[in-house]
Amino acid sequence: MTTHREPLGSVLETVGETPLVRVQASPEEVPVYAKLESFNPGASVKDRIGKYMLERMLERGELDPGGTVIEPTAGNTGIGLAVAAGQLDLEAVFVVPEGFSVEKQRLMRALGAEVINTPTAEGMGFAIQRAHELADELDNAAVPQQFANPLNVEAHYETTGPECYEALEGRVGAVVVGCGTGGTLMGMGQYAREQHPDTLVIAVEPEGSIFREFLDRDIEEGEYKTEGIGTHDTSTNELFDPELVDDVYAISDRDVHQEMQRLAAEEGQLVASSAAANSVAARRVARAIRDGELEAPHDAVVTVFPDSSERYLSKGLYGSFEEWTG
Repeated sequence: MTTHREPLGSVLETVGETPLVRVQASPEEVPVYAKLESFNPGASVKDRIGKYMLERMLERGELDPGGTVIEPTAGNTGIGLAVAAGQLDLEAVFVVPEGFSVEKQRLMRALGAEVINTPTAEGMGFAIQRAHELADELDNAAVPQQFANPLNVEAHYETTGPECYEALEGRVGAVVVGCGTGGTLMGMGQYAREQHPDTLVIAVEPEGSIFREFLDRDIEEGEYKTEGIGTHDTSTNELFDPELVDDVYAISDRDVHQEMQRLAAEEGQLVASSAAANSVAARRVARAIRDGELEAPHDAVVTVFPDSSERYLSKGLYGSFEEWTG
């Protein structure tokens, strides 16, 4: 964890080195540990790729200082990119489907970014298309495109994965992480497999999402309330490598809602729906390892709590299940 024992010159220097904290409800024999990414300056895991991608793009000449970064995003990536852009002399424009967290969009604007909304019914594919159209209209503009940019994976390979292994002295048996773009799991999973080839790599998605199609599963697509992970269009998920993944766990909205409330009431963890899905899945994996149903090289599971529940309070996540999903 960043100690702040010395003065720092920029908020970018506080990105990463977040706490790794035990999920107390996990088995004693196979504990689950979660990276608390709300400790980043923009309060989510996406601060990592915001900083990493823009710094690499500037180094490569894909953007010049004073240029414009344009990104299709549901929110947290926009905040992470906006934090970084403001410190790296870049303008930021975000294309956000309507219906996503109002809090996130307000924060993006507060950080100096322009937010352009697209119809929710058109999906993320349309937002991606619109972002590229806007970039073509401007000089010195680029779309990092978190859904396809290998720098997304590289950021987690270089930072999140090594931080977990350092904290646990290399004794990681499984990596269990939700997939939206796939960048977090792919980066952590690649790093984990290099440390031990038998490390379990488990993807997490909401019930109704279709990542399991990558594993040739017959599934029923449907709507889900869990935000930040899942997909209805696998053609946009260019980073997801099914060869790296041992399994995909689908978590119901009802289980997610119960876990959000349990984590807050019992563990003091004010986290949102994707973190709750990760917690449910990681604890299932840990129990399976404990019971001998899964084999892992070490008796510890790592996951990620991507952000805080505070960005979603307007959606009633701490009320009844019907209030949250209604």
